[in-house]
Amino acid sequence: MVTLSDFQSAQARIAPYIRQTPVLELVGLQQSPCMDAHLLLKLENLQVTGAFKARGALNKLLSLLPDDLERGVITASGGNHGLAVAYAAWTAHVPAKIFLPANVPASKSIKLQRWGAEVIRHGEVWDDANHAALAMAEQTGMAYIHPFADPMVIAGQGTLALELAVQAPQLDKIIVAIGGGGLISGVAAAAKLINPAIRIIGVEPTGAPTLYESVKANQVITLPKITTTANTLAPCQSTRLNLSLVQQNVEEIVLVTDEEMREAAHWLWFECGIAAELSGAAAMAAILQQRVPISKGDRVCALVCGAGTDGIY
Repeated sequence: MVTLSDFQSAQARIAPYIRQTPVLELVGLQQSPCMDAHLLLKLENLQVTGAFKARGALNKLLSLLPDDLERGVITASGGNHGLAVAYAAWTAHVPAKIFLPANVPASKSIKLQRWGAEVIRHGEVWDDANHAALAMAEQTGMAYIHPFADPMVIAGQGTLALELAVQAPQLDKIIVAIGGGGLISGVAAAAKLINPAIRIIGVEPTGAPTLYESVKANQVITLPKITTTANTLAPCQSTRLNLSLVQQNVEEIVLVTDEEMREAAHWLWFECGIAAELSGAAAMAAILQQRVPISKGDRVCALVCGAGTDGIY
């Protein structure tokens, strides 16, 4: 399990390479989703490479020995983790191979190549690409960086909660989008270590309820198919590590549809000028759809975890 010192060490390790992203308190809105509460947004869409993923990828890569990095790094991604690994590899001057499934937009392939990574397309969903990445890692000896099921990656993602504790003290709730579970595993564990009374709410798409179903079944569930277009929230399976951390630290997981995420992305753009992809708008969608109970006076922070243009139309 990850300790508070693990998160603090990660914060010190990655500090030179990431941005301390701002927290925006939502006031002066034309359409306020919760009039009597204090609603804040943590803008990880402004993070290096456009998502929180840089935190975990950097913490993992910077913890590796030079011999481990000799042949470079490899991973599979829905897009954002791949960009983070490519960026981390660029900072360390080592090669990177990134496997992407077919559902990742071409724009993210272009960004990956600009960071110097080699892009390999394989399969329809992340799980397909990940099998291929693991096989190549075994063949080549490249260092594999898992997007969510690695304690060092989880510790890196949890540094977000350490920042929040300073920027927005005395929060009552943090609302977090879930893909494989790395972000919520780290944020929830770190936030609870700082403030055991805080409540963490997870949000998944109805078309990829991976951890929702796993928590319900009390075991890791493999989804038979993925139907969401939010490809960064779309693994068929999480892991026992992430499930265990979610069961320990997350109060509830709620579901939102793709259309609700798209409406939330549009709301973020219209009301705040924030450009978010579907995953980045998932936490806000849960608030707008009243899936998360918010009481008068509550201090609630929604994580805008990824940049994109899904709300701009």
